[in-house]
Amino acid sequence: MAELSQLQVETALKQVIDPYLEQDLVTAKAVKKITVDGGKVTVDVQLGYPAKGWKDELAAKLKEKVAAIEGVKDVAINIAASIVSHSVQKGVKPIPGIKNIIAVASGKGGVGKSTVSVNLALALSVEGANVGILDADIYGPSQPRMLGVKMKPESKDGKSLEPIHSYHLQAMSIGFLIDEETPMIWRGPMVTQALEQLLRDTNWKDLDYLIVDLPPGTGDTQLTLAQKVPVTGAVIVTTPQDIALLDARKGLKMFEKVEIPVLGIVENMSIYICPKCGHEDHIFSEGGGRRMAEENDVDFLGALPLDRRIREETDSGKPTVVADPDCRISQLYREIARRVAARLSLQKKDYAAKFPSIVIQNT
Repeated sequence: MAELSQLQVETALKQVIDPYLEQDLVTAKAVKKITVDGGKVTVDVQLGYPAKGWKDELAAKLKEKVAAIEGVKDVAINIAASIVSHSVQKGVKPIPGIKNIIAVASGKGGVGKSTVSVNLALALSVEGANVGILDADIYGPSQPRMLGVKMKPESKDGKSLEPIHSYHLQAMSIGFLIDEETPMIWRGPMVTQALEQLLRDTNWKDLDYLIVDLPPGTGDTQLTLAQKVPVTGAVIVTTPQDIALLDARKGLKMFEKVEIPVLGIVENMSIYICPKCGHEDHIFSEGGGRRMAEENDVDFLGALPLDRRIREETDSGKPTVVADPDCRISQLYREIARRVAARLSLQKKDYAAKFPSIVIQNT
């Protein structure tokens, strides 16, 4: 009997397509080591995205294919995740303590962007990443209510702020600093300065991802983000109706113009299922988000239902992903989170920190 070869194992591994990377792990360069010792095969896989809820199933699929090779008696599949920094806009410096910043945007209000933002952040955390969320809506901050936080952030040195911790997230919002009913009657420059301070003067600690919940539109806040904040990718939230899609396209085009990669589109309020009879109805039209993704050559990240529970749980300060981690809606958020992180993992990495600094001294 011929000895097992590494090529045989690679060929078997290539038969399994990762649904989040949309390619096999060998092509994605996620297979780091293959050890063949007689009839025993050990495969070390390192994913570039958090995947606690998926890695056991993935390991089983890989094991099945390798075990089918003639002569293989024992298979060990080791799967780990390593999240690294990815490249950002030219001329913008990274922020200490943050590997990747993901902006969540919408063209218009009322599409559930903040709800998607907080559940996306929580889903990434549940999948194994260190995650923060920045509420960039200065006029209408909603994350304090959604995270169930009423305390004010501490400042140990009188200059910087400590992030608020809620459900294993690090969070910051102007809403933590003012009364909930106090209106922010500020002009544009004050708003953009406040956003920069909230971002840069917060002591973020070892974040793999910072989710930025943007206000709707393409105004001052979005422009500041594009010009001064190192954003690694953007997610567009829309509903299927034509008027929402029209505005969402503007948001997508804005990110393209400022050279921020759009990781994909989330279609919120996609379908309504009657809790009494189970009847399904596409209240806000059907398939608009998927068509928009296809027309603009970006990924469709997933569709979320119009469900009363989502609204009730976020209003009560306990978003769906933590209120009921095992329900179908939470699983949808986790699938979207994996897809977002996996798409980001395929982008160019940021090697700036690996290059040594050259210092010239006169001696």
